[in-house]
Amino acid sequence: MFVVQSYPLAVVLCVVTMLCWGSWANTQKLATRDWRFQLFYWDYAAGVLLLTMLLAFTLGSAGAMGRSFLPDLRQATGSAIGSALMGGVIFNLSNILLVAAIDIAGWRWLFLWGWDWRS
Repeated sequence: MFVVQSYPLAVVLCVVTMLCWGSWANTQKLATRDWRFQLFYWDYAAGVLLLTMLLAFTLGSAGAMGRSFLPDLRQATGSAIGSALMGGVIFNLSNILLVAAIDIAGWRWLFLWGWDWRS
C-alpha cells in the first residue's frame, strides 16, 4: 500500500485531486468536436476505471506499510462490493443525465437552479 508520509505532500495531492474533478469536460474540449459530450463521458469513465485498476495493482501493492490491494479487496463482502459498484453506476448515470440536460437547456438554467433571485 502506498502511504503518504508527509503532511505537505498530502495537501498537494488533495489540491491535485480537486483540480482533476472537472477534467473529463476539459479533455473533451481537447478532443474532436464530432464526438458527442455524453458518449465521451462514458469513454472517459471507462478509462478512469482502467487507470484506477492499474494503479491499484501497482501503487496499491507497493511499499512495506499496510496490506496490498488484493488482501484489502478480499476482506470486503460481496454485498459491499456490489453496493460500491451500484453506487458508481448510479452516480455516472445521474451525471450523464445532468450533462445531457445542461446540453439541451443550456448553461443559464444550471445557474438559475443554484441561485434564488428572490433572496
